Amino acid sequence: MEALDGNAIAGLLEDVFGAEMTEIVHTCAACGATGPVAETLVYRQAPGTVVRCRACAGILLVIVSVRGMNCVDVSGLAELEASIGR
Repeated sequence: MEALDGNAIAGLLEDVFGAEMTEIVHTCAACGATGPVAETLVYRQAPGTVVRCRACAGILLVIVSVRGMNCVDVSGLAELEASIGR
Protein backbone atom coordinates (compact mmCIF):
# COMPACT_ATOMS: atom_id res chain seq x y z
CA MET A 1 0.00 0.00 0.00
CA GLU A 2 1.41 3.37 -1.01
CA ALA A 3 1.57 6.15 1.57
CA LEU A 4 0.52 9.68 0.71
CA ASP A 5 1.27 12.78 2.75
CA GLY A 6 -1.16 14.76 4.89
CA ASN A 7 -1.88 17.17 2.05
CA ALA A 8 -3.83 14.36 0.36
CA ILE A 9 -6.57 14.63 2.98
CA ALA A 10 -6.66 18.42 3.42
CA GLY A 11 -10.32 18.59 2.38
CA LEU A 12 -11.35 15.70 4.62
CA LEU A 13 -9.56 17.23 7.60
CA GLU A 14 -11.26 20.57 6.96
CA ASP A 15 -14.65 18.79 6.85
CA VAL A 16 -13.91 17.04 10.16
CA PHE A 17 -12.22 19.87 12.10
CA GLY A 18 -13.75 22.92 10.35
CA ALA A 19 -10.37 24.53 9.63
CA GLU A 20 -7.26 24.17 7.48
CA MET A 21 -5.26 21.50 9.29
CA THR A 22 -2.20 20.69 7.16
CA GLU A 23 -0.05 23.40 8.80
CA ILE A 24 -1.12 22.47 12.34
CA VAL A 25 1.71 20.89 14.36
CA HIS A 26 0.98 17.47 15.83
CA THR A 27 2.74 15.55 18.59
CA CYS A 28 2.77 11.75 18.39
CA ALA A 29 1.57 10.09 21.59
CA ALA A 30 3.80 7.06 20.93
CA CYS A 31 7.19 8.64 20.30
CA GLY A 32 6.79 12.37 20.99
CA ALA A 33 7.84 13.43 17.48
CA THR A 34 6.34 16.68 16.24
CA GLY A 35 5.71 18.10 12.81
CA PRO A 36 3.04 19.55 10.55
CA VAL A 37 0.07 17.36 9.71
CA ALA A 38 1.06 17.78 6.04
CA GLU A 39 4.15 15.62 6.68
CA THR A 40 2.30 12.63 8.16
CA LEU A 41 1.90 9.33 6.32
CA VAL A 42 -1.64 8.77 5.03
CA TYR A 43 -3.17 5.47 3.92
CA ARG A 44 -6.55 5.73 2.22
CA GLN A 45 -7.02 2.14 1.05
CA ALA A 46 -7.82 0.78 4.50
CA PRO A 47 -11.40 0.78 5.71
CA GLY A 48 -11.26 4.51 6.27
CA THR A 49 -8.28 6.86 6.36
CA VAL A 50 -5.32 6.04 8.58
CA VAL A 51 -2.79 8.76 9.47
CA ARG A 52 0.59 7.60 10.83
CA CYS A 53 3.60 9.28 12.39
CA ARG A 54 6.48 9.68 9.94
CA ALA A 55 9.03 9.02 12.74
CA CYS A 56 7.67 5.80 14.28
CA ALA A 57 4.74 4.81 12.02
CA GLY A 58 2.41 4.84 15.03
CA ILE A 59 -1.24 5.54 14.27
CA LEU A 60 -2.06 9.20 14.96
CA LEU A 61 -5.67 9.27 13.85
CA VAL A 62 -8.26 7.23 11.97
CA ILE A 63 -11.24 8.65 10.10
CA VAL A 64 -14.06 6.35 9.04
CA SER A 65 -17.30 7.39 7.36
CA VAL A 66 -20.33 5.60 8.80
CA ARG A 67 -23.75 6.33 7.30
CA GLY A 68 -22.51 9.69 6.01
CA MET A 69 -20.98 10.74 9.34
CA ASN A 70 -17.21 10.98 9.89
CA CYS A 71 -16.08 9.11 12.99
CA VAL A 72 -12.63 10.16 14.23
CA ASP A 73 -10.22 8.46 16.63
CA VAL A 74 -7.43 10.84 17.67
CA SER A 75 -6.04 8.72 20.51
CA GLY A 76 -2.60 8.56 18.85
CA LEU A 77 -2.20 12.33 19.11
CA ALA A 78 -0.70 13.79 22.25
CA GLU A 79 -1.31 17.35 21.01
CA LEU A 80 -2.40 19.50 18.08
CA GLU A 81 -1.36 23.15 18.01
CA ALA A 82 -1.63 25.96 15.49
CA SER A 83 1.65 27.28 14.14
CA ILE A 84 0.87 30.94 14.69
CA GLY A 85 3.36 33.38 13.23
CA ARG A 86 5.22 30.84 11.11
